[in-house]
Order: sequence, then structure tokens, then C-alpha cells
Amino acid sequence: MPDQQLVNQIQLYQQQLQLLAAQKETLGLQLVEIEKALKELEKNKPKEVYKAAGAILIKIGADEVKKEMEEKKDFMSSKLSSLEKNEAKIKQKMEEIKSKIDVSGKNA
Repeated sequence: MPDQQLVNQIQLYQQQLQLLAAQKETLGLQLVEIEKALKELEKNKPKEVYKAAGAILIKIGADEVKKEMEEKKDFMSSKLSSLEKNEAKIKQKMEEIKSKIDVSGKNA
């Protein structure tokens, strides 16, 4: 019976890993978009750009937008790093449980 609990725990960890993978993919795609936009700002060096604010576009200083995007990029990079650490911890826990299952299977 304890083996079934361990198997259930592994399944829970697998679900968590799938959720983390989806979050990492979303963040990764958003980071790519931000990096593209920052490169365009750097390449073209506009004085002003249009920024989406809900359903409208607002003319705003390019430097202000660039600063906001860099801050968002830093935050997202930090979040991605945190997700990767969580992923590594979950994988380690899964390996520990698999080892317990293997040991109890050999003893049976």
C-alpha cells in the first residue's frame, strides 16, 4: 500500500512538472517578444513610440517604454529562473521516490 502512495506522489509531481513546463514556455515566448522589441528600439532609436493601453494606443517617450520593457524582462528572467529551480527540486524529489519504490520492490 505505501508503494501506491509513492506512485500517487510521483503522478502529482509529474502534473506539477507539466504545469511548470507550460509556464516556462509562456515566459520564454514573452521574453523573446520583449527582446525583439528592445532590439528594434535600439536599432531605430525613435524619440516616441505608441504603447497599447487597453483598447487604445498612447504616444509615449521611447526611453520610458524601453525602461519599462527592461524592467519587465528582468522580472520575467527572474521568474523563469525560479521556475527552473522549482523544476529541479521536483525532479530530485521524484528520483528519491523512484529509489524508494525500487528498494521496496527488490525487498518484496
